[in-house]
Amino acid sequence: MSRVLYNEWVDSFADGIYRFALKNTRDSEQAKDLVQDAFEKLWIKKDQIDAGKAKAYLFQIVSNALIDRARRAKLSATFREHLSTSDSMVFTESIDLKKTLDEAIAKLPDIQRHVVLLRDYEGYSYDEIGAITSLTEQQVKVYIFRARQTLRSLLVNPELIL
Repeated sequence: MSRVLYNEWVDSFADGIYRFALKNTRDSEQAKDLVQDAFEKLWIKKDQIDAGKAKAYLFQIVSNALIDRARRAKLSATFREHLSTSDSMVFTESIDLKKTLDEAIAKLPDIQRHVVLLRDYEGYSYDEIGAITSLTEQQVKVYIFRARQTLRSLLVNPELIL
């Protein structure tokens, strides 16, 4: 896809996609963000998208984003409701849980602790972790699997941590 064709698609499809997003979000700023994100994703995959399916692709991106936002909002509402019913208990339990989890992670061998923290706390991909730690992707997956198994056994039986 050329830059000219992409700009034509922006001119042709942006208004319709914006109206679709606005109708679903009822928020002008969120709708604009969704449209911008959709066109950004289209540009990133510009060489992989069939010209006849660009409009459908854009609507699908916005639709998926709306579904994701609705799920997050529902989870957030459920979480807030749960917090409001037992704020102090949850706060105390979360502090204890964090302390227990930190102690369990400290019990892991160094390499397992590093890969788990990079994956689960920092959000790196297996490839990125491999590059950081000089391991193959398969080794990273094995270390993460073993670390999670160890953590699971430690957290099921907290006496092992102490």
